[in-house]
Amino acid sequence: MITLSNLNLSTIATMGLLVVFGVIILCFAVFKKDLSRTFYTILCVIALILDLGILLQTNLKSGFFDMVLVDGISLISQLIIVIASMLFIPLSLSSKRFFEYEIAEYYAIFLFMIAGFSFMVSSNNLILIFIGLETSSLALYTLIALHNKLKSIEAAIKYFTMGALGAGFFVFGAAIFYLVAGSLEINEIKQNILNLHIQDSILLLVGCVFMLSSIGFKLSLIPFHTWVPDVYEGTNSPLAGYMSIVPKVAGFVVALRLFETLISIKVEWIYDVLYVIAVLTMSLANLMALKQKDVKRMLAFSSIAHAGFVLCAIVIDTSEANVALFLYWIVFLFANLGAFSMLWVARADDSVCWDRRFKHPFEKFSGMIKILPSYAVIMGIFMVSLAGIPPFSVFWGKMSLISAAISSGHIYLAVIMAINSALAVYYYIKLIVVMFLHEPAINDKNIYLANVSVALKTIVAFGVIGTLGTIFMFDFVMQFISNLVFNSGF
Repeated sequence: MITLSNLNLSTIATMGLLVVFGVIILCFAVFKKDLSRTFYTILCVIALILDLGILLQTNLKSGFFDMVLVDGISLISQLIIVIASMLFIPLSLSSKRFFEYEIAEYYAIFLFMIAGFSFMVSSNNLILIFIGLETSSLALYTLIALHNKLKSIEAAIKYFTMGALGAGFFVFGAAIFYLVAGSLEINEIKQNILNLHIQDSILLLVGCVFMLSSIGFKLSLIPFHTWVPDVYEGTNSPLAGYMSIVPKVAGFVVALRLFETLISIKVEWIYDVLYVIAVLTMSLANLMALKQKDVKRMLAFSSIAHAGFVLCAIVIDTSEANVALFLYWIVFLFANLGAFSMLWVARADDSVCWDRRFKHPFEKFSGMIKILPSYAVIMGIFMVSLAGIPPFSVFWGKMSLISAAISSGHIYLAVIMAINSALAVYYYIKLIVVMFLHEPAINDKNIYLANVSVALKTIVAFGVIGTLGTIFMFDFVMQFISNLVFNSGF
């Protein structure tokens, strides 16, 4: 007999809370149509704060027909998702008014999307992971299109097309795993493969190929990355920054649970393929970033390179590497979301055209130190952090991953990671050179401040604090992540 105590509904409390607040927002919109974006933003922030409180008090357990797994991996990834969302949603309170931020549906869909990501990271069941994946993906396509620009609609269609292909691959992969192992639970798949001694099965190989392709699309790994620069370019800057972090955290948790399980039972070719993809993603994305003329597209390719860098943690397959994986996303969160927020702050009037093709060409930032010194310094901090220059935040993530590679004997991989880190410095420093050493393109600073608001300044300030403060919080954060990861058995 199924009872409420057996269901253990507290395991889906965080997701349920977000869905309830999303429905409340839609109800407000039906009965009161003139509510402001400030009201809806505050409702979202309240929902996220309550969610954060629940997460901090949650005990490790499973429930909801044993499909939801609240372990250390689930908790740390949900914390990253919620904190990133809390930093993202106030960016809607810009000085200029945009279509998407004026409608209640935007905020409801945003909360539904977070609930989908939370389901993705809180399950070993491939069906529930797929439901979370599609819930979050469909919501994200809609948020992109709501920017209501021609390029945004184009970006949403491209993302939807690639996402649908990835979803199809995931379903085929899950079906083949069920055919081979008789289960959709990752732990049971592992045990059944071991019992049947089918590590070299052709069907298992095909299922893994489908899963690799699906997750490769979601994580924008090469050769599944082609949609990224166009989608980021067509998306408003805050949402592009958000896309570079939260969906990838959720995707990496799924990859961590599935691929490390397969590697642990000696499905050897998975290790080799992931190794090659990680190296290609880091290297080729960095080379492509070098050639970009638009800052936003440069950041898009850099996010691909960072995904390849983090994929090395799954290749290394040690507890130290898994700790470094989550540390990397925490420190990357503040630097990358901060950089995209600065692009949003500098969103100039459409009548000002620096380039016929791009909205954020490097020339737009020429001589910024003479026009807006504070802007140039803050953007410079985010760039040197993303480049991995000490003592800024991303440096600690890169060093932790390289250290894990060396400790596990992956010397060649560590060398490749170090070379790519050095290569990435060039295109990040390129923007700093343009801001500090070139002459201004336009001397009217008000053009750059057209979108500034108190909310945007506050979020950028949090980004700067997170980027600069890592050195003081490093030991505490590492200990916190370690406790959660080791409690998950990874």
